[in-house]
Amino acid sequence: MQTTTSTELKRDCPAVQIPAGTTTTLPAGTPVTITQTLGGSYTVSAEGGLFRIAANDADALGLEVPAEASSAAPTGGQVDEKLVWDTLRTCFDPEIPVNVVDLGLVYDMQLAKLPNGNSRVDVRMTLTAPGCGMGPAIAGDAQVKLLNLPGVDDARVEIVWDPPWHHSMISEQGRKILGLD
Repeated sequence: MQTTTSTELKRDCPAVQIPAGTTTTLPAGTPVTITQTLGGSYTVSAEGGLFRIAANDADALGLEVPAEASSAAPTGGQVDEKLVWDTLRTCFDPEIPVNVVDLGLVYDMQLAKLPNGNSRVDVRMTLTAPGCGMGPAIAGDAQVKLLNLPGVDDARVEIVWDPPWHHSMISEQGRKILGLD
């Protein structure tokens, strides 16, 4: 179970309002409660709402910026399907403590070789609700993480609505985390 931590922002900090998906800046000194720290980003409660703060802004929360958030994409090496799926498992809806794969949001993943020997990754995924404004943020998070894999030159993450998502698509592991079993 996640624990919550309260702090004040150390500097002005870009954030994405949940669930609207609109970007904003939370001012330095704003009291925040960190409610989720999964997948490298931070979900905070502040000013009567929820916001997502990116890993590279951890210092605004008084935390150390994770090394993977501040480093350039690795070069060389080859990517395989297992690595892509493992990477997608590091992506989370900021309101749900289950990764997008175990939530059943990823419908398809294709790995294709490019002429230069590297790879392109194509992902088709959905969201738990069509009106969720966080779709671009979640898809963007997945795309950036995929582009940081060795040997990946291109990554495309498409949000689709067919078939509609249903809670029956959640994996056994996801159901355990959510207490559904």
